[in-house]
Amino acid sequence: MSTFELFLWVAYPWLALAAFVVGLVWRWRYDQFGWTSHSSQIYESRLLRITSPLFHWGIIFVFVGHVMGLAFPKSFTRAIGISDAAYHLIATIPGTIAAAMVIIGLLGLLYRRVVKRSVFLATSPSDKVMYVLLSLAILSGAVATISLQVFGGPHGYDYRETISPWIRQLMIFNPQPELMADVPWQFKVHVVAGLTLIACWPFTRLVHAFSVPLGYLTRPYVVYRSRDIRTQPMQRNVAWEPVRSNKAQLDNEAKWSGA
Repeated sequence: MSTFELFLWVAYPWLALAAFVVGLVWRWRYDQFGWTSHSSQIYESRLLRITSPLFHWGIIFVFVGHVMGLAFPKSFTRAIGISDAAYHLIATIPGTIAAAMVIIGLLGLLYRRVVKRSVFLATSPSDKVMYVLLSLAILSGAVATISLQVFGGPHGYDYRETISPWIRQLMIFNPQPELMADVPWQFKVHVVAGLTLIACWPFTRLVHAFSVPLGYLTRPYVVYRSRDIRTQPMQRNVAWEPVRSNKAQLDNEAKWSGA
């Protein structure tokens, strides 16, 4: 293999992962106030209500599909009774639907960013870089899935023989770049785009993916005002009581004034 290929399939993944981990630690220590999604809902909410859930739910399904395809070897799925043909259908059909959800949601978010002037003006330079890298990763993955898995024959391209073991070996510091030598260019572009996105992840608004407010599911209700008299204070400040006239005192004052 050439020096460039060795860099691409050995050094670059480790560099991207190092940038990801170090960037997250640095961002958490020095920019916790910026660790948000920088929501632009205040500028426009109608399109956001439609495109944002579509995009995020699609991304979740895509992520689960990537974990299943890359982390679990072919021997595992065979051992639990899933044939290669069945796995291909299970991975391709839901994966294509999830990809369609992500692409439609992303196009809606980009349209909203460009057309709505208030949202466009609130878009930072890091947001623009993030959208470019995110679009490259998503579109390259969609091209690879459609061209090689949907229209690539009855079984598609078996990435579990090349890409999946390549990634697993990298994670245990046993690089085998030769596994990527004969991978179709569509998947190679997708892998490089994904690694680049991972390297830049901590320095964009994408960090909000690690701040999912799961605590809201179990936290107690916040009571702003209670109608239960038992929650009212037992002592009252008499300094704020209204002044009430005493009838007997007024009668005495009238009698003495008349005398």
